Amino acid sequence: MKIISRDEIQNYLGQELEPTEWFEVSQERVNQFADVTLDHQFIHTDEEKAKQTPFGGTIAHGFLTLSMLSHFSGQYGLVIDGTQMGINYGFEKVRFLAPVRVGKRIRARAKVLSIEETKPNQFRLSTEVTVDIEGEDKPALIAEWLAVQVVG
Repeated sequence: MKIISRDEIQNYLGQELEPTEWFEVSQERVNQFADVTLDHQFIHTDEEKAKQTPFGGTIAHGFLTLSMLSHFSGQYGLVIDGTQMGINYGFEKVRFLAPVRVGKRIRARAKVLSIEETKPNQFRLSTEVTVDIEGEDKPALIAEWLAVQVVG
C-alpha cells in the first residue's frame, strides 16, 4: 500500500501500479468458500466429477476470485494521506474471462482510472483491476472497482 498526498493524486491517474505477489488458490480455500456461500456446485468441490469436464478438474468460484481483490488491494492500493476510513463503493463492471483452476496462482494488477473529491475531504477512486493467472494468456477477471476514502 502506498500513501500519497493530495498534491500527488494527478501523478497516479492512468498509471498501472506494482503487481501483487502471486497467491495459490487451493482446493481447501475453494471448499471453504463453497461452505460460506452455500454454492457446492460440483465443478468447484467434486474433484473426480470435475475431471470429466473441459476444465479437467475443479475451478474456483468466480466470486471467490473477485473477493480476493480485498486481499490484493492491501498490496497495490493507494491511500490518500490522512485517510481515516476507506469504504467499498462497488463496481462499475466485472467480467469473468477465464476460470481459475485449483492449484493455480493468481495476482492482481491495478490501473488508476480516476480520483475525484466528491465532497470536501471525501475522494472516490476508480481502479481497473486485472487478476492474472500464472502461465495463462487470458486473465481470470477484469473489474472497475470504486472506493471512497474519507480524509480527516
